[in-house]
Amino acid sequence: MSGNILEVRGLRAGYGLRTVLENISITLAAGDWFVLLGPNGCGKSTLLDCVVGRLKPSGGEICIAGHSLAKKPYEAKIQLGYGCAPDALPALLTSRQCLEVHAAAKGLSTIADDLLALAEQLRFSPYLESFVDTLSLGTRQKLAVLLALVGDPQLIVLDEAFNGLDPASALVLKHHLRTRIERRGGALLLATHSLDIVEHYADRAAVLIDGRLKHEWTKDELQKLRESGGDFEAALARATVESAASLDI
Repeated sequence: MSGNILEVRGLRAGYGLRTVLENISITLAAGDWFVLLGPNGCGKSTLLDCVVGRLKPSGGEICIAGHSLAKKPYEAKIQLGYGCAPDALPALLTSRQCLEVHAAAKGLSTIADDLLALAEQLRFSPYLESFVDTLSLGTRQKLAVLLALVGDPQLIVLDEAFNGLDPASALVLKHHLRTRIERRGGALLLATHSLDIVEHYADRAAVLIDGRLKHEWTKDELQKLRESGGDFEAALARATVESAASLDI
């Protein structure tokens, strides 16, 4: 059993005869905030769907907290928190009911106090008794993130979690996630287009191009870029262009 929070080895996945991901390998250790970058349609959401068990890969292996997602799905998923797309939330439940269902699935009888405290910080508390289909996009996004944090999972997986959030809520969430993974010894896998997250919060980042992981910035490389006042947007653009050229696209 490995001590890593997430191990993705030689992952291959797609839809029908169309291969979307090829030979993807990622390892996240305790405390890692890993950002997945890339243009629209490059396979970021497909990769996250594989990691959380929504899509069965055609090759490779995924382990969460030392448990094989294929061989021990319950043990793996109990350590997982996934922020689903806001439009995938159950429309006819209230926000509190959604949280209670997720808590019960994790074997908890109540919603944790620290989660309710975060809801208050996000100015979400007034919507706890509201039905999901009455919530705005940003408010549903907050609920999706809160659901991902139920049970204090070791691995948190978020897909564009800051879309639709007001600046104050986005800042609260960034600080909370940074503190949470450091305290818990967990890890965060985040797919996003927001370079400010890479610039200020990420430990590592990688760019996905045409279904292949083509460039990764280590923790030391990101730190050097920060200290030098480097242009993160230019660095990403350069990596993207170079990666695309290597694929002849």
